[in-house]
Amino acid sequence: MKDSQMLPRVLIIGCGFGGLEAVRALSRQAVEITLVDRTNHHLFQPLLYQVATAGLSAPAISAPIRHTLRREMKRGNLTILQAEVTAIDAQAHQVLLDDDQALAYEHLIVAAGATHSYFGRDDWAQHAPGLKTLADAFNIRARVIGAFERAERCTGAAEREPWMTFVVIGAGPTGVEMAGTMSEIAQHTLAREFRRIDTQRTKVVLIEGSDRVLGAFVPGLSAKAHQQLQKLNVEVRLGCKVTGIDADGVTYEARNGEAVQQHRLPSKTVIWAAGVAASKLGRALAASTGAPLDRAGRVVVQPDLSLQGHPEIAVIGDLAAALSHGHGDPRPVPGVSPAAKQMGRVAAANVLRRLQGRPTRAFRYIDYGNLATIGRKAAVVDLAVPFFGALRFSGFLAWLFWLFAHIYFLIGFRNRLMVMIDWAWAYWT
Repeated sequence: MKDSQMLPRVLIIGCGFGGLEAVRALSRQAVEITLVDRTNHHLFQPLLYQVATAGLSAPAISAPIRHTLRREMKRGNLTILQAEVTAIDAQAHQVLLDDDQALAYEHLIVAAGATHSYFGRDDWAQHAPGLKTLADAFNIRARVIGAFERAERCTGAAEREPWMTFVVIGAGPTGVEMAGTMSEIAQHTLAREFRRIDTQRTKVVLIEGSDRVLGAFVPGLSAKAHQQLQKLNVEVRLGCKVTGIDADGVTYEARNGEAVQQHRLPSKTVIWAAGVAASKLGRALAASTGAPLDRAGRVVVQPDLSLQGHPEIAVIGDLAAALSHGHGDPRPVPGVSPAAKQMGRVAAANVLRRLQGRPTRAFRYIDYGNLATIGRKAAVVDLAVPFFGALRFSGFLAWLFWLFAHIYFLIGFRNRLMVMIDWAWAYWT
């Protein structure tokens, strides 16, 4: 291998699904890679809600970055740094870390991900935490379990009710999975754990602004998910706009014919799953490069995922407002993990193409379908099967498919084994 000082320097920000794939695609090549992430672990976010609801432990869905990339590190061209990038200077080809250290690059791949969006009401965050990190999951788990403990101490039904009312705002996959799992915990897991309270009287309310749950799915599967939620005793309230959240509950408005009525829902535990905003690095990139941002703060990228006027910078994953350039008109790329993985591989391939003096390729997203679980034995699956079209089903078979698909995509044999044991124990007991 060439002297590392002579190799092209590729800097990758973020070790989510996109950043991980980019490292793996580049590690076999004659480039010097530096990977920067705020944490020292890779997180399997699709199962984060299970940590929040005490179904899985944190180590089951996370793995140390250096262990995950141990094969790549053995090749001698990968450096991993735990740090936060605070600024990007596109003109000087360097980024600034939280300790004011500057890192130079020749090619930059930004995969910084997304955070919660409260649509301009950031004051709601303290009362309705979102779910993006392990710290978020621990916070929510403490609130959920703590609510039952406080209910046990209450002396009257009126005092107890807000502690036993759980509200989830947003009926996308995260919201649906959280609501279904929280109801199952109350109905089954904790049914005999307390003396003074009957956890089966717990109220779980799912609030959604649109007219159906799981809006990314076809209406038929959305309706199936709605039915399965109702079987789990989840109250689904559609067409509701949240107007206030405080320490004692949620205020929302709902249309009743032509009239709009205000409602108050007392609750001590509110979970936010309604909005996503791009990482603040999106604004840093826009300020440094002039790249436009969309309404969610995502960076608008060129067909090859690079920035206009800065072909050496690629933005991928939830931070990118990307289009899929395949057959027909370009289509927006959804913010899901398969898309991030594909973007990571394409961004890495385009770095190599530029180094070889070859033209880059436009990104084309291959949609494998959508999965969402509602609870034990309940899920919906929408698969894109080559040559056969869409394969859609729900119920127990969908739940089994969801279960084995998530085990398969977990990183590491140890994590797969831990999750299988935990799920099997929970299912049979």
